[in-house]
Amino acid sequence: MTQSNETTRADRKLAARSLLDMFKAQPLSERVFEGGMMALQAVGGATMAYLIARALHPEQAFWAAITAIAVSQHSYADTQNLSRDQFIGAMVGGVCGLAGAMLGGGYLIAYVTAVAVAIVVCWCVNVGSAARLGGITATIMLLVPGIGAPWDIALTRLGEVTLGTVSALFVSLVISRIETLWLARR
Repeated sequence: MTQSNETTRADRKLAARSLLDMFKAQPLSERVFEGGMMALQAVGGATMAYLIARALHPEQAFWAAITAIAVSQHSYADTQNLSRDQFIGAMVGGVCGLAGAMLGGGYLIAYVTAVAVAIVVCWCVNVGSAARLGGITATIMLLVPGIGAPWDIALTRLGEVTLGTVSALFVSLVISRIETLWLARR
């Protein structure tokens, strides 16, 4: 790792810590408001994702809702970044989970290998922040019972993750625009 990468990472940690300290210093009424906005964003994205997924593939539509909640962040930019990581992790984890399901062999060995490979691949393509999400997706692929061929399950999971992230991004963008307009009027 280069010095500039370490400095950038340290700067991001410091900025995140400062933001957290700022939120903790807010009066209770402001924290309730911020928490309410975050809840509105997460619930809005999850509901949108769930309803669309339910219409398209009702068996396990909850994965789209879970993804929307998982990627919802306080700001649109943070939601974008986590959505990107979620999508990359889901792609890598889905491919590794599919490979593990297709290769078979010892089930536990296929599972452990798929998760480990997903994590390493995410780090190798320089998206270490997606590594745990890749491992989670491979775990879902191999440990959560699914009906159908492994490639169908992998594509369905990727579709659910995509739907969840797009729903969260849409709701986050709308709320961000509303907040911007509201603050401009204050």
